[in-house]
Amino acid sequence: MSGGWWCAGVRWPGQAPELGWSRGGDRRVSVLAYGGGLGFRALGERHCKGARGNVCPLGAVVPGRSTGGRCAECARLDRAHSVAADTMADDPRTYRVYLAWFGPGMVKVGITGEERGAARLREQGAVAFSWLGRGPLMAARRTEEVLRAALGVPDRIPYAGKRAVRGRLPGREERAAEVAELYGRAERLEGRGWPESLERLPLEVVDQVALFGLDRAPAPVRAVRELVDGGVVAGRLVAAAGPDLHLAVDGVGVVVLDTRLITGWDLAAVPAKAVPADAAEGTGAAETAPAVAESDVRVPLIDIGSGGVQGGLF
Repeated sequence: MSGGWWCAGVRWPGQAPELGWSRGGDRRVSVLAYGGGLGFRALGERHCKGARGNVCPLGAVVPGRSTGGRCAECARLDRAHSVAADTMADDPRTYRVYLAWFGPGMVKVGITGEERGAARLREQGAVAFSWLGRGPLMAARRTEEVLRAALGVPDRIPYAGKRAVRGRLPGREERAAEVAELYGRAERLEGRGWPESLERLPLEVVDQVALFGLDRAPAPVRAVRELVDGGVVAGRLVAAAGPDLHLAVDGVGVVVLDTRLITGWDLAAVPAKAVPADAAEGTGAAETAPAVAESDVRVPLIDIGSGGVQGGLF
């Protein structure tokens, strides 16, 4: 370990994405702004990020392509304490059921804690969504299962599919219409397997294209496959959705960086030339890395939508 900063990934507590950083007991947060520079160099090996806020007791090395970023034991522990594991039947909190839209024909149903607001929808990169109902955890979970079975909608959509359609989204009205159509189908199930303890909420489509910056950014063309020791990723942030950061890189185009791939790496700052030194410090990364060009990507990439691997380091 070189003593640099570890990235905890992207969070969406409000209307702007944030990167969390840790080094030992120190914690920092970088609020990201579209148009700003972002750059780092990966050092050494990638280690398990632990579970439930705890450091991995094994300090296990994990594969660079893993979006989970955890060893098998920490992944098991994290899953066992999640809402999805159905081990929290006595949870007293109120939950909400939502309908989320990611692209044409790509809709899902899910649940989230009411106190979190729409943070879960931003974390998933939902382009548009509407609340459907609210109530106890088991009622929300039961409604989710009923809708999946009756409407044929999944509870999960792979990020690769979401990325493939972001550059060619239909207009706002069409996006809202598809959410409204699904809401209408779900509404007609009330009284037929819909738990009485779940209060239905009115249709109100929330569109997040502008929030993510997708209405202003060029379509992404490539995505980072994995980080490697010494690999560099640097560019200008033009959009963000869920865990994905869209970086404009000279000579390449817009490259998508899934921040789930950078957890567990020791990262050193690679400040872009256009970013003042004091602004680069806000990334929470180490100060000793040499500067490189404003745009520089030297890690394996893949073409979005094709699955083709770009050979070598860039």
